[in-house]
Amino acid sequence: MTDHDFDQDLIAAAFGIAARTGWNSVSVAAAAREAGLTLERARARFVGRGAILIRFGRFADEHALTGALETGPTREKLFDLVMRRFDALQQHRAGVLALLRDLPSEPAIALMLAAATSTSMAWLLDASGVKTAGLKGALATQGLVAVWLFTLRAWQKDESVDLSGTMAALDRALARAEQAAGWLAGGPVASAPPPGPKPFPEPPADLGTIGGTVSGGGDVPPPD
Repeated sequence: MTDHDFDQDLIAAAFGIAARTGWNSVSVAAAAREAGLTLERARARFVGRGAILIRFGRFADEHALTGALETGPTREKLFDLVMRRFDALQQHRAGVLALLRDLPSEPAIALMLAAATSTSMAWLLDASGVKTAGLKGALATQGLVAVWLFTLRAWQKDESVDLSGTMAALDRALARAEQAAGWLAGGPVASAPPPGPKPFPEPPADLGTIGGTVSGGGDVPPPD
């Protein structure tokens, strides 16, 4: 078994446990036993539960980047990338939802996921042709984090087969981002939103992210 297949099997088992009994019940050893994998190899590849989520976030990023649009408007490329990432989350939907429910009681995991989500969003921006270096790039990254959080909230409630509700929320979030700053159109990034209502509603206090992952914990709020 390749390392990639090993990791995929262990991640699937971890989310299976989470779906049944909650993320608090997950451990690397429990996931390895669930999947029939050797404990010594699991220990060598995953230092702890957080490593499971980091690896899953990277898988989600890879899924988003594989076959992504290379031409067209930035907004269309980002829409495609973000929805591809949600497709990866959808494969383990019940387990991911269980993780999001349990994040308020997992502050260390939430903080780790917050940082991982920023990294993932920077990758998606780079892939779409938006520069992420410097202050402007950091602001653009946090803008896409806000888009991710807004859309993640819709995904949590979206039970449609085609994720139509998630797509509608993402399209709305990207439209608002386009109005608030110039990075979707390749222009300068605004250091602050225009006067008036915030471009995104605040996510609920218990909303987490997946860095992966969705990425999208320790919530990263939309930039003020």
